[in-house]
Amino acid sequence: MKKKIKTSAPGKLMLFGEHSVVFGHPCIVTAVDRRLSITVEENGEEVFVLDAPDLGLRAYSKNIKDLGNKDLPKEVSFIETCYKLFLEKYPQKKTIHVYSKNEFRSSYGLGSSSASTVAFAKALSEFYDVPMNNDQLFDLCYKTVLEVQGVASGFDIAAAIWGGTLYYVTPHGKFFKRKTVEPIKLENLPFLVGYTGIKADTATLVRMVQSLHSENKKVVNEIFSDITLLVEQAKKTLKQQDWPHLGLLMDENQVLLRRLQVSSIELENLIGASKNAGAFGAKLSGAGGGDCMLVLARDEDKQNISKEIKKAGGKIIDVAMNAPGVRLEK
Repeated sequence: MKKKIKTSAPGKLMLFGEHSVVFGHPCIVTAVDRRLSITVEENGEEVFVLDAPDLGLRAYSKNIKDLGNKDLPKEVSFIETCYKLFLEKYPQKKTIHVYSKNEFRSSYGLGSSSASTVAFAKALSEFYDVPMNNDQLFDLCYKTVLEVQGVASGFDIAAAIWGGTLYYVTPHGKFFKRKTVEPIKLENLPFLVGYTGIKADTATLVRMVQSLHSENKKVVNEIFSDITLLVEQAKKTLKQQDWPHLGLLMDENQVLLRRLQVSSIELENLIGASKNAGAFGAKLSGAGGGDCMLVLARDEDKQNISKEIKKAGGKIIDVAMNAPGVRLEK
């Protein structure tokens, strides 16, 4: 029988610290229970083969020596680049057939690219019997995303690897030379997730904020410092499960994100509808420009808030947070 390995990794939602995390400031991120699975098996050929029907890809193939050539299709860029980097460090003779299955639409902005990269890196480690701990997985995946996108903070990679809810600082940042990954132990995260219906381009939004920073360093650095204060307060407030206070911190974080010009009319419509319906707090989650927003609310208010989000043109995404990280599946 041909050797076969199956792994899965979770998506993520950013709770606090968007954009400032790219500049070396801390953030808080949680893993969600929508998972992306990767199956790797020996193919007995001289080519790498990828099937990702969720992305419209079937039997995509590439000669091993040509892996990672420029102008890769976006759908294969993370997996192919990860494989190239892995083989550069750990040369192998066996080639593989890869199957990808996604439990969440990539358009939701829940980190499907990072989840696929992490699940694939874990599958490579298991398939080729190259033991890799979480830090080594992170290094491979972080390097992959940097090579594909040119910019990366790594919080979504950390969420996919460690799972749960994390206080995170990017490696090589302004304040820390090594990454910080600190689990926040929680039993409950009473959030709703609303989707705008608009797919945002994370890399473009990150570069836009970088441009804003280069033009207005003093102002933007002050915004990042204020966001960092909120992240530190939110870390304590999450542990205390003081939801009204956490809601206020979310609202303050959203004000600062507006000043970074990354919100949108659609996000503001969903946030406003949630607040008017009695939410403790609401803010965008992720790069902004579209994708998802978060609502913190009492259980008894969630049904009405969901109704108002739908009226405002949004969609409720049914996800649980604080989910387990990457794992080997049977």
